[in-house]
Amino acid sequence: MLNEEASDGEAIRQAIATLSEAVGSARQGLPEEVFLFVSSLTPMVNVDLLIRDDEGRTLLTWRHDRFYGPGWHVPGGILRFKESSAARIAAVAAHELGAEVDFAPHPLCRHELVNTSRDVRGHFISLLHACRLKSTPDPARRFDPASPRHGDWAWHARCPDLLIPVHEVYRALINGDPVAEGCSPAQVSGKNTEKP
Repeated sequence: MLNEEASDGEAIRQAIATLSEAVGSARQGLPEEVFLFVSSLTPMVNVDLLIRDDEGRTLLTWRHDRFYGPGWHVPGGILRFKESSAARIAAVAAHELGAEVDFAPHPLCRHELVNTSRDVRGHFISLLHACRLKSTPDPARRFDPASPRHGDWAWHARCPDLLIPVHEVYRALINGDPVAEGCSPAQVSGKNTEKP
């Protein structure tokens, strides 16, 4: 029994060494296969950007991927190793919108999202930050309903019907419901937080 445990431990150490060599610096993000594996071991912490304009509209981006299917979502991203929320917020704004934002340092709310039917990408802790644009989003990424593309953006006066299920927790905020401001932390569990 002792030899088996030592052998298992050595196999794990070798696998970790191989992964470490292949990944490089986790501060730059992880290769997708490694990220998906890690997401099956631990919760992911992400920032979401609630970007409003002076007219009360909310800036959302179109998403269409194998985990969520087609729908609108609040721009956001997963924190990298040793990365601050501020740095990730700036990176999300640059990457998803081609823009810069100012943001409140304290999140509006925190949600814990658990998909009970999924092991990969099945547990997130989301920090929603109120943001304002400092620059105009990239016009080349403006949403065209005749030709929807993953990652395109559009302003919304009200929350669209086709919101990805995991962001339903933000519907009242997107609609500008004053009762939702300063929302309390919530845990959302269920099979419908992501597409099966």
